[in-house]
Amino acid sequence: MKANHLTSNDLMAIAAIVLIWGTNFVAIKIGLRSFTPFQLGALRYCFGMLPLVFIVPAPKLSWKWILVYGLFQGVGQFGLLFISFHAGMTAALASVLMQTQMFFTAFFSLIFLSERPSRTLMIGMLIAALGLGCFIINYMSPDAGLGTTTIASFLLCLGAASMWALSNIIVRLAQRKTPEFDVLGFLAWCSVVPILPFLVMSFFFESPVDRTRWIATGWEGWLSAAYLGWVATIFANSMWTNLLKRHGANQVAPFSLGIPVVGLASGIIFLGEHVSPWQWAGIVLTLLALTHVIFGGRAKSGAETTR
Repeated sequence: MKANHLTSNDLMAIAAIVLIWGTNFVAIKIGLRSFTPFQLGALRYCFGMLPLVFIVPAPKLSWKWILVYGLFQGVGQFGLLFISFHAGMTAALASVLMQTQMFFTAFFSLIFLSERPSRTLMIGMLIAALGLGCFIINYMSPDAGLGTTTIASFLLCLGAASMWALSNIIVRLAQRKTPEFDVLGFLAWCSVVPILPFLVMSFFFESPVDRTRWIATGWEGWLSAAYLGWVATIFANSMWTNLLKRHGANQVAPFSLGIPVVGLASGIIFLGEHVSPWQWAGIVLTLLALTHVIFGGRAKSGAETTR
């Protein structure tokens, strides 16, 4: 595909996406002040499916892909992410940790798709592993409390990133089986799947008092749920998919590095979150790993096209 130059409108759209997805973590934190993790999960997908399921036709593929993706991406990824926030994870750190999905995706691609990682990706994974080591050292250091997170929230967040990676593999497999794969229709109808599991888990695992928290929720809680469902899911995903179709991943993907930067800054600025020295070291190494993979891959691709 011949690369098209990014226009000023494209750059504005990218800036909006980075801002939306970066502040998405702050919206989660605010939403959990009003709702339980399972309630917020159900509401996110209620907003995410409405009104698209009445507008967008059901995708022309086996319903097993919709069911499996909805469970892994919805209940798995966001269920674990919301619980990790409830267990003490900060928005600032979560915005960085979730980007490790790139490396989990490479690992699962090797297992399920027999795709061997490139040298660039392997080096990036090694750097990211050093970053994770810094996060682990943080919990063993005397000033571990300065990071305001817990080891349980850290592991849950990594679990959420791994579920994101598995959902990436599911999409890849679904695309292989479906010549005319409709991304928007797929995402809209997959949003129906997690709602019932979240409601069932809320009924069985939350106290009667927690199950009625939504009744007394003010506008702040509902606004955060709407933001997660409509803005961060439908609006931003639609713009991102359109950019990928017109320009390709090589031109658009590098801008995703801005997401953890915005998430980190917004968590510190709007929520007053603290980042410990060891966490800063882990963040820097993780961002360095992502930068190496994205720009290292582009450099290799560019060298190959000039041969």
